[in-house]
Amino acid sequence: MGSPGRRRILPEQLTRQWQGVLSGRSDERDIELALDAAHQARESWGKTSVTDRSNLLLKIADRIEQNIEYLAIAETWENGKTVRETLAADLPLVVDHFRYFAGCIRAQEGSAADIDANTVSYHFPEPLGVVGQIIPWNFPMLMAAWKVAPALAAGNCVVLKPAEQTPVSILVLVELIEDLLPAGILNIVNGFGTEAGQALATSKRIAKLAFTGSTNIGQHILKCAADSLIPSTVELGGKSPNVFFADVMDHEDEYLDKAIEGMLLAFFNQGEVCTCPSRVLIDESIYHKFMAKVIERAKTIKQGDPLDTETQVGAQVSQEQFDKILSYLAIGKEEGAELLLGGDICRLEGDQSGGFYIKPTILKGTNDMRIFQEEIFGPVISVTTFKDEAEALAIANDTEYGLGAGVWTRDMNKAQRMGRGAWNSGGTRVD
Repeated sequence: MGSPGRRRILPEQLTRQWQGVLSGRSDERDIELALDAAHQARESWGKTSVTDRSNLLLKIADRIEQNIEYLAIAETWENGKTVRETLAADLPLVVDHFRYFAGCIRAQEGSAADIDANTVSYHFPEPLGVVGQIIPWNFPMLMAAWKVAPALAAGNCVVLKPAEQTPVSILVLVELIEDLLPAGILNIVNGFGTEAGQALATSKRIAKLAFTGSTNIGQHILKCAADSLIPSTVELGGKSPNVFFADVMDHEDEYLDKAIEGMLLAFFNQGEVCTCPSRVLIDESIYHKFMAKVIERAKTIKQGDPLDTETQVGAQVSQEQFDKILSYLAIGKEEGAELLLGGDICRLEGDQSGGFYIKPTILKGTNDMRIFQEEIFGPVISVTTFKDEAEALAIANDTEYGLGAGVWTRDMNKAQRMGRGAWNSGGTRVD
């Protein structure tokens, strides 16, 4: 969807070459057209039986599953992430989300309560109507599925704006399922945030607003929703601490192997994950031995063509993100951080020689540095040490972010203490 004559050419993240692919550059007029279509479908879709809505989501899941390889390649081409990840994680999870919410809606129930002999209070779920959704670029299809599947399951119609950096792959998906969808229930509007996104966020014709992305934009989204007196759901940035206690090194076993793997998950999706272990805290008594193993493993990570199924780290999503990450590497060095691994552009050969590739990087420093306190959103781990449990907790909580956290210990008592109540985070992984 896009206004006549308003198009933009997209670059390819893998090679940084302009491919002549056109994407719509929509604005408020297109948002209004999408809202018109959604409102026209609102009543009929909201009255569609739960059984039929559930069955539609199951059909969508089946269609996506039948085309996983096609969709995985489309997302890799657009985003720069490895096809090994889109094949093994992104697209299977998209399928699972549609099936999950197809089941949830069948199991949803209302409730009733006696107030007195003559009064009964009851409630039953009803669709909100038309909802607005703004999707990030790090998981273009999966984040869309997170929002679209429950909204459609609940009987809502959707107007969705993908990130301007990744506008195409969601259109490829919707083209595959278009024949399954009643007209108007799912509307995709591409464009820049200041044009299409702002128009959607401030519209008085939506009943709820959902957003995943940066903290600054999320704050603006919340204000827009408050101005319209509508509910909103936001998932914002993170600088997730992962704490590794000394006992992870007690034995050379599968647990230690998993702990090393867990730390290096910071490089999953090129570090473009809000809950990845971007801030790592290691007990000072095991720091040198543990980090030696981590670096040894990290050096085996294969970086290269994202369309090669053996590649583990691909390209960053855009020139802007590429430049941002490089600027933080420079900031880290200026702040006095010790470079343990990477720290530079990954210069590939052939078609990928000009792509947005950055070497997986590990920097050692202190928690007051900007590389610890600010979200880099790239393949960069900031590492520091702690003396005891209390200091680990203090360092972990010394951040503006509170999205996720992780703790690694063989001691179940310590895991229980660290995993419950003490963290200032929305979710904590205990391993």
